[in-house]
Amino acid sequence: MENLERFSGGEDYHKREVRDAETEKEIGLGKLEDGDEKFKREIESEMSGRVVVEISVERVERAMAAERGGASRIELCGSLDVGGVTPSVELMRETRACVWAPIFAMVRPRGGDFVYSAAEFEEMKSSIEAARAAGMDGVVLGLLRLDGKVDAARTKELVRAAAPLPVTFHRAFDESADLFAALEDVVATGASRLLTSGGEATAPKAVARIAEFVRRARGQVVVMPGSGITAANAAEMAAATGAKEIHAGLSSVVAGDAGEEEFEVEVRRLVAAVGES
Repeated sequence: MENLERFSGGEDYHKREVRDAETEKEIGLGKLEDGDEKFKREIESEMSGRVVVEISVERVERAMAAERGGASRIELCGSLDVGGVTPSVELMRETRACVWAPIFAMVRPRGGDFVYSAAEFEEMKSSIEAARAAGMDGVVLGLLRLDGKVDAARTKELVRAAAPLPVTFHRAFDESADLFAALEDVVATGASRLLTSGGEATAPKAVARIAEFVRRARGQVVVMPGSGITAANAAEMAAATGAKEIHAGLSSVVAGDAGEEEFEVEVRRLVAAVGES
């Protein structure tokens, strides 16, 4: 079984060696320490072969609803209306206090493009430290160069700064000039996973391309389709691409001002859909 540090985060989590699948079955989830409770759902998903479901939120209440709905992991952002920016320290702390599931914090200093100044780059480093201090289990970030290529050098620096927390390279990837070259660059940075819509507005429009990303990645990075994924298409997306993780914000089926119960129901439907695939 692949080392589970790629699927979650946290210093204590990274200290644990994970044995192969057969041995892991003998360990049993019931023997995990109390401090590992927040990782059980994601570990269980991986051990059982179920698809890991990451849900993007910008409010504590939605994070709690996503967890109740069965989400494996939370992506915590500020300002999802601009694609997500770094959440406030207060939001990170409050969400951590209310949610057991692993939480990955967005590290993005502003909306707009992904070419950052030296000052913004330093701000990203500070945000990583703030996320660590707030108890986040991983971070989500992405940087491009002016020529449209992945800024591999600076991304690698941030991956090192975040260690041992895992890093997801986000959909800045989809704006890169050459997606397949960009995939190689992301692998070279040491990022644990790649969030992508396959270069299209939504992932369902790029199924074949995302499947090719999964094939070419060869397990060096977890390719996680995201954007436009709902209960109606999640199972097909996972099956057609071979992806073991999917990402959803559910904005296409749940309005931003909808109640948390409605959001929880849609998360539950999505989780059930991939669980039956």
